Amino acid sequence: MQVYALGINHHTAPLDVRAQVAFDPARLGQALHDLLRGRPVREAAILSTCNRTELYCATEDPAAAIDWLAEYHALPQRRIEPYLYRHPQKDAVRHMFRVASGLDSMVLGEPQILGQMKQAARFAEQAGTLGALLGKLFQRTFAVAKEVRSTTAIGANIVSMAAAAVHLSERIFERLDEQRVLFIGAGEMIELCAAHFAGAKPRRLAIANRTPERARSIAARYGGEVLRLEDLSENLTHFDIVVSCTASTLPIIGLGLVERALKARRHRPVVMVDLAVPRDIEAEVGRLDDVFLYTLDDLGQIVESGQESRQAALVAAEEIIAHRVDDFLHWLEARETVPTIRALRDTGERARRHEVEHALKLLARGDDPAQVIEALSKGLTNKLLHPPTQALNLAEGRERGEVAELIARIWRLHPEQ
Repeated sequence: MQVYALGINHHTAPLDVRAQVAFDPARLGQALHDLLRGRPVREAAILSTCNRTELYCATEDPAAAIDWLAEYHALPQRRIEPYLYRHPQKDAVRHMFRVASGLDSMVLGEPQILGQMKQAARFAEQAGTLGALLGKLFQRTFAVAKEVRSTTAIGANIVSMAAAAVHLSERIFERLDEQRVLFIGAGEMIELCAAHFAGAKPRRLAIANRTPERARSIAARYGGEVLRLEDLSENLTHFDIVVSCTASTLPIIGLGLVERALKARRHRPVVMVDLAVPRDIEAEVGRLDDVFLYTLDDLGQIVESGQESRQAALVAAEEIIAHRVDDFLHWLEARETVPTIRALRDTGERARRHEVEHALKLLARGDDPAQVIEALSKGLTNKLLHPPTQALNLAEGRERGEVAELIARIWRLHPEQ
């Protein structure tokens, strides 16, 4: 039984393709049962995020899992085939270690993916599809991720626009859990920012977008609410942090709008983050005393310095992962010998019981204990040495030399002496 990792992610597939193979968390348990039903897949777990959908399987036929993925989402396989990657055994273990450690993320070293992998393992465990093999692999995966984060600087610096936006907001507001955050737009950048800010548990989180469907999806994921973009002028005054990233060709937040909002707020400070190109917020807004306006350039300086530090840590992280992959593969190889070891011990135990039972009968009959013990030891020795001796006597030609060498190695013999 082999471990396989297969799927698509932000490196291999555009957003519209990723969306078509994403899994609804509420139906994940049912999907896992469906994957194992009538297929040569013994164990399985599914990781599904906005950036990746991956299947982790214990199987001898990964093609069956690929067929199921297309079938489950009612897609022709040719639709997803160009974007799929398949990682057998060693590559699968390495891939899982790298994903959990944040080395395969859109933002190098981001921590959210580890929690998402833990959730994937919990779903599989609850569904009963996480067996001994995948269960052990997930345990090792989480341990490796912890080691990477605790012994390298892979997560120590800010390397994303979203994280930089949170960082700059924290410079102004000591506690983000007391602030109200408004996101304008509903693209990938806004979704990433919403994830980062949601981690700080703000008092209020809202999404304003021209089309409400996408905004509702993000709001539902992060416990927010949806506002109509045309109502922005009425709502701006209620928010302490505003993050905007739309495709508008003209600014949607002008100087007059912000001045009116500040007056209504009695000049309580506002952090505004403009991630759009061209700008969503007029440059003149930044000159207002109570507004802290940050643009892509401001955030880019923070990200650039953080990326340099994390790239240096990447080398150390990859080295740790390489060693831990070898450790896990060694455990897998040792696991394959368990049935043989168990059978060998069972054979020895049967021989021991037989000789002990015979010795007890002789003692009960009144035979000399010393002679009984001597007979027991000889009988047990003969039974244990008979199979290798017989194998050596029955071997012929070149095989006899190979058997003799193997016996000498097992019993640590030195015939030449």
